[in-house]
Amino acid sequence: MQTVITEFERFMGLNGRYYSEFYVGIAKDPNDRLINGHGVTSSVPNIYWTAPLQTEIVRAIEKYFVNKGTRGGPGGGDTNTCYIYAYKISPGTRE
Repeated sequence: MQTVITEFERFMGLNGRYYSEFYVGIAKDPNDRLINGHGVTSSVPNIYWTAPLQTEIVRAIEKYFVNKGTRGGPGGGDTNTCYIYAYKISPGTRE
């Protein structure tokens, strides 16, 4: 889990200065959620990671980042949710 947190923090550090510039969430299908749910295009920095059959891990990582100040919130998804994703909030994205 720490490796994923480190990777996401590195991504955020390379693409912004503040946690509040990013949205972090969980999904069963990250591409669908990023593109259709949030309006993320190829020009918007984004990242995702999977923990197959480990929804509690992605939920813990999501909570960690929300507590740090990213946009997003706990409680989404279902028992099949095993991806965590983040994107840089921009004028064309939807939170």
